[in-house]
Amino acid sequence: QVRLVESGGGLVQPGGSLRLSCAASGMIFSIYAMYWYRQAPGKERELVATITGGTATTYADSVKGRFTISRDNDKKMVYLQMNNLKPEDTAVYYCKNSFGVWGEGTLVTVSS
Repeated sequence: QVRLVESGGGLVQPGGSLRLSCAASGMIFSIYAMYWYRQAPGKERELVATITGGTATTYADSVKGRFTISRDNDKKMVYLQMNNLKPEDTAVYYCKNSFGVWGEGTLVTVSS
């Protein structure tokens, strides 16, 4: 059974940093793209970052230069390093694989 489990969310002050992790199991991991999405209160879920099996990356304009997606294929992990966080980054962050499987999400709150 394919499973994705996110961790690393929490409360952080504006300008702070967090590193989210997503642990994958039950799937062939290394050759497929992985995705981070987020959903803020009252808003639709949006794509934040993508990393291909070949480790090419893309980002939403709103996080470019602040967020970095990476992966460790040996550990079947994907990460989202988030720096210079802003209140508008407050959301539930989700990991997704190339076959439409979602994790349950981890809440990030940016507030002073």
